Amino acid sequence: MSKTKKLLAAVLLVVLAAGALLAWLTLRPEAVAGAKTIEVLVIHGDKSEKTFTIHTDAETLRAALDQESLVAGEEGEFGLYILTVDGETADEAQRQWWCLSKNGEMLMAGAEETVIADGEHYELILSVW
Repeated sequence: MSKTKKLLAAVLLVVLAAGALLAWLTLRPEAVAGAKTIEVLVIHGDKSEKTFTIHTDAETLRAALDQESLVAGEEGEFGLYILTVDGETADEAQRQWWCLSKNGEMLMAGAEETVIADGEHYELILSVW
């Protein structure tokens, strides 16, 4: 009986994973082709702010930021780990990091996976853990 329960649990897990993948593929934002304008607000460590208006044909936030040479960092398993924004580098010894948000809400995906659309507003905020 124990083997049957384990097999049933494994099958259920596979079905749930497949369902989650299908839901993600169905509900994720679609890339918008063509010209668009987005705003990126950078809030530096000294709390100074600078807004960048980016005109782009890019489909992702990463591509738009790269186009403007606004960010730099390290490539990792999940894409670019942003270390520098607008010339200011996060000091990891002081537990600083760049928080990426959209309309004030922290994004759960990186710039690499964030699909952009015309008129959107993003923030890059130098934060401390």
